[in-house]
Amino acid sequence: MHRKTFIQTLALAGALGTLGLAHAQAQVEVPFYYPVAVGGAIAKTIDGFAADFMKANPNIKLTPIYAGTYQETIVKALTAHKSGKPPATSVLLSTDMFTLIDEDAIVPIDQFVKTADDQAWLKGFYPAFMANSQTGGKTWGVPFQRSTVVMYYNKDLFKQAGLDPNRAPQTWKELSDAAQKLTRKDASGKVVQYGIQIPSTGFGYWMLQTLTTPNGVLLANDTGTKVTLDHPKVIEALDYWVNLARQGVHPSGVVEWGTTPKDFIEQKAAIIVTTTGNLTNLKANAKFDFGVGQIAGNVRKGSPTGGGNFYIFKKSTPAQQQAAFEFIKWVTQPERAAQWSMDTGYVAVSPAAYETPTLKKYGQEFPPALVARDQLPVSVAEFSTHDNQRVTKLLNDAVQAALNGSKTSAQALKDAQREADRLLRSYQ
Repeated sequence: MHRKTFIQTLALAGALGTLGLAHAQAQVEVPFYYPVAVGGAIAKTIDGFAADFMKANPNIKLTPIYAGTYQETIVKALTAHKSGKPPATSVLLSTDMFTLIDEDAIVPIDQFVKTADDQAWLKGFYPAFMANSQTGGKTWGVPFQRSTVVMYYNKDLFKQAGLDPNRAPQTWKELSDAAQKLTRKDASGKVVQYGIQIPSTGFGYWMLQTLTTPNGVLLANDTGTKVTLDHPKVIEALDYWVNLARQGVHPSGVVEWGTTPKDFIEQKAAIIVTTTGNLTNLKANAKFDFGVGQIAGNVRKGSPTGGGNFYIFKKSTPAQQQAAFEFIKWVTQPERAAQWSMDTGYVAVSPAAYETPTLKKYGQEFPPALVARDQLPVSVAEFSTHDNQRVTKLLNDAVQAALNGSKTSAQALKDAQREADRLLRSYQ
């Protein structure tokens, strides 16, 4: 080879090598905390989304980190934030919004919304889900795995009890009457099948909201600075729950969140009240025909919303924040939101997702998938305050104290109100 050509070739190779290096360096690392304790179906779906996103965006390296329960994930995310090495983004409870703002851990989403397309995307979510995503005129979270609470009921057991298998109980009275008819005992008088089961661990406050909402009372103001836990209508709602257990149609004491779907599948409970996020699990594992109904009403209908939002962390780099925003926008597009809803049972977060051919077809073939969506117009924001973990724990403890009989509903809620007022005083 001619010496000049050889030098040119070397120079070209060097330049290409530098370009390759620049490309490798330009790849933005996006650590992404996701609240699931173990692998399994949901982790597979998230891994699939990450792989597809990176294929479309080779300059971004998105790494899902499975961080345990929601409670464990926020602790890990805030610890990482304090150490200066936060995730770029994380899915955390929509109700963690005030806590994340108070910790100065997140940035508003609005600062990334630049184009008309971005604006249309942000306006495209269900208003009920934005109630826990916006405050003070800013958007802090983007709805992702969102839910409402629904009632699952065993149609076969309804038939056996002489109840209409195609109609869920519509009112508190209908619910109590149905639960009486659906409760079965063995020869020794031991209950082998409860009429109704409402879990009280983990999310007791949320299950209480499925009774306070239909009773026409809100537990907190929308700025998260005041609570009304000892309102007579809240006490009445908790008493209704306690009385189901007293009447023997609901298990006594505290009921585990995690075992409730299992008890339904094993036909130990004829009706359960839990998240729509359990729908795909029940569809796959129940060996009987079941129905899904909206929450039974009293003075009105309605449920709290629930579930997780995406947040972008303040101490990640501007490049990481921008890349996280790109992923959040990508994964909440109608087709993907539709897929996520079918894979998990969560509510697709935008009306546009329900207009996609895939979710339209799924809704026609499996109408229970549309119940939670149809409940959104009467849904309210999930209970959320400043110092949310501690205030929520007070309410969870009050619910459990009333259910296990150590306090009356009125006493438990008055005690919780007094302590919550003390915790929230500095935010008022």
